[in-house]
Amino acid sequence: MSALTERLLDRAFERQPVASARALESVDADEAARIFADRRPALGSEVLVRMNPDDAADVLAKLSLDARRDLILGIDPTRAASLLARLDAQSRGDTLKALPERHAQELEEIASYPTNTAGRAMDVKVTAFSPDTSVEAAIERIRSLGGRRISDVMLIDEDGVLEGIVSLQDLIGARADQALGELSRREPVTVNPITPTEEVVDLLAQHKLTSLPVVDLDNRLLGVLRHAELVDAAQQDAVADLQKMVGVSSAERALSSPWLAVRTRLPWLHVNLVTAFLASSIVSAFEGTIAKLTALAVLMPVVAGESGNTGGQAMAVTMRGLALREIRTSHWLRIVRKEMVVGATNGAAIALTTSVAVYLWSRSLPLALVIACAMVIAMTIAAIAGATVPMVLTALKRDPATAASIFLTAITDMVGFATFLGLATAFASMLQ
Repeated sequence: MSALTERLLDRAFERQPVASARALESVDADEAARIFADRRPALGSEVLVRMNPDDAADVLAKLSLDARRDLILGIDPTRAASLLARLDAQSRGDTLKALPERHAQELEEIASYPTNTAGRAMDVKVTAFSPDTSVEAAIERIRSLGGRRISDVMLIDEDGVLEGIVSLQDLIGARADQALGELSRREPVTVNPITPTEEVVDLLAQHKLTSLPVVDLDNRLLGVLRHAELVDAAQQDAVADLQKMVGVSSAERALSSPWLAVRTRLPWLHVNLVTAFLASSIVSAFEGTIAKLTALAVLMPVVAGESGNTGGQAMAVTMRGLALREIRTSHWLRIVRKEMVVGATNGAAIALTTSVAVYLWSRSLPLALVIACAMVIAMTIAAIAGATVPMVLTALKRDPATAASIFLTAITDMVGFATFLGLATAFASMLQ
């Protein structure tokens, strides 16, 4: 290409990414790949994510490994994971190896969903078009997809947001020049990737659907669930559950044998026992202070209880964010900053109320100030711990739902006791 053509392409990529994406969808994948290879990755990424996902994946597959890596690094991780999932296993594996380890782990984390959920059963190779695509162009594209089974066509905007669905029957019966947006069903039924498969089967039956789009919290299309595959998955899950109930699997279910429940729960109870002894050791270290000031024994559970609730709130929000893919372990610092502010603010408000109540009860201003300071410190640390524990367990490939509460309880109890009794010991002369 001439230098003038290259400059024009750069300007088009920079100023008209949507128009550039539409234009590149109509050219051969090899030619599109050559155009992307000559552009700066920052410009190419903006155009690639606005292309039809199938076309974008075709272009990625034609690029060199280095060019593919640079483009992936410039794309939002959720969109990048969706595009990588459309590549063959070899290309996907090579690309992940070429990425920085942390970035590759993040993409793999996004692409993995718990068993028995919509995300695990969905097909990411969903046929999607822009609403302004003509019927003729859509049919031609579908013909080129070969053996892919299609019952509904998804319509998405340039940001991947689902805008409607067109059934294949409606598509075939429409005029060739008609836009797909004119045929779409608005506000289609959708599910979240962590929706249980049982609920998805109920939705398919209730609305008599042949397919069901899976979207994220921003309504961006992630994949599609097809009726036949989902029913098969539900049947396999039922068989697996029956095996687990008789102890074939190590995972416990509601009707599993008691011995299976004992075997899976007892280790964690021992861990909890160890953490309880640790908390008790904190109290025993201040035995002398408690003996002199018996009021401390009455107030200790107040501090520990409030810090425990604070940590539990932070943990619940964080675990929900991890499950819904709102956040990833790379967001740890942002989440901790937020929870630190929330914990300190709530701690100050609760400390004010607590100090007033303690003063009215004990008529001791120093004691009221000590418990107020302890409350702020303990609740702030508890909020940070509530956000950190599930993220650490997730990073270690452990299920946070199983063990997070045990570790959090230990942390909040020890911090609550140590803070309150430590401050009381430091100012013991004022409290007597």
